[in-house]
Amino acid sequence: MAQVLGIGGVFFKSNDPKALGEWYHRWLGVPVEHPWGASFNPQALPPGALGVWNPFDHSTTYFEPSSRDFMFNLIVDDLGGALAQVVEGGATPVGEIEESEFGCFGWFIDPEGNKVELWQPPVPTGAESDVSDG
Repeated sequence: MAQVLGIGGVFFKSNDPKALGEWYHRWLGVPVEHPWGASFNPQALPPGALGVWNPFDHSTTYFEPSSRDFMFNLIVDDLGGALAQVVEGGATPVGEIEESEFGCFGWFIDPEGNKVELWQPPVPTGAESDVSDG
């Protein structure tokens, strides 16, 4: 049987795709190339990062305060720094940073009203130091 191997992209409508892409490039360093969007190399992700596919129940409030039927998650290397950058760029922060065994999470509403979750994965056990004493 053929199998899905991962998330190949996140696609959504925008009122002004070029302006929104430029906003994400300026405030989060997303490597946007118009009109195709941005590509991310899986090898550049930190250890422990992964893509998640998760349909939510229609009655969920998890995407609030956005009125959209979706939310996307971006993996970041510095959650506090990334949140500060998007707020400086005019985004609205949502809630407080949450920490769990899955890492740290923070949220914001982008200039078009999309709720975005930022995720800084935890450092995997044993990966804190890749330098040997030999």
